[in-house]
Amino acid sequence: MEDEFIVALDVSETVRDLGFAVDGPYARTAHALAAVDKALPSLAILDVNTADGEVYPLADRLSGAGIPIIFHSGHISAEEIAERYPAAGACIKPCPPGNLVTMIDTVRSKAHAA
Repeated sequence: MEDEFIVALDVSETVRDLGFAVDGPYARTAHALAAVDKALPSLAILDVNTADGEVYPLADRLSGAGIPIIFHSGHISAEEIAERYPAAGACIKPCPPGNLVTMIDTVRSKAHAA
């Protein structure tokens, strides 16, 4: 979930380089919600501000389904994320790809331990 094209491309390539399939990126929360109605992802990387508002309806849906979430945003602090989504990870923009990779490993490990 990312509405800035260059950032979306960078994050997508980082995830693909790890061997994951990428669905999206989606710039609009409504489009991502429609996609998860068809199939849930194994992990979601979400920007807070999207082309059609905020990502929280999608985050709530994914969190409720037990999907690991990483917030990749410059609009919310790690503390705010932890308060609202305790199991989620946070990579505050700008975020080097290595930090994102580490966070992917962290949230996936947490999800498997739960």
